[in-house]
Amino acid sequence: QVQLVESGGGLVQAGESLRLSCAVSGSIFSINTMSWYRQPPGKQRELVAVITSGGGTNYANSVKGRFTISRDYAKNTVYLQMNSLKPEDTAVYYCNAFGIRLDSWGQGTQVTVSS
Repeated sequence: QVQLVESGGGLVQAGESLRLSCAVSGSIFSINTMSWYRQPPGKQRELVAVITSGGGTNYANSVKGRFTISRDYAKNTVYLQMNSLKPEDTAVYYCNAFGIRLDSWGQGTQVTVSS
């Protein structure tokens, strides 16, 4: 089992930045990929960014060039640096750990971007 705790959400104005954190604990050896998802109001959850155990990354087209996913192994934490935020980035952001018999989710953190 893996436990995930997100933090760092908040209310910001368009153009500003936020950094989300996802603290990881438990059976971290079983993790293959760490991801950030988001669920805008009234919409389905969507993938935002992925980082593999080898360090490879991938992003949704809507956030490419603005968001950066990274992983600090020493702190067992995954980050999502979000720059140039837009009102359409408003959502609950979730951290996900996927691997061998593993698909764990955090509780989510709210990000609200005002215009």
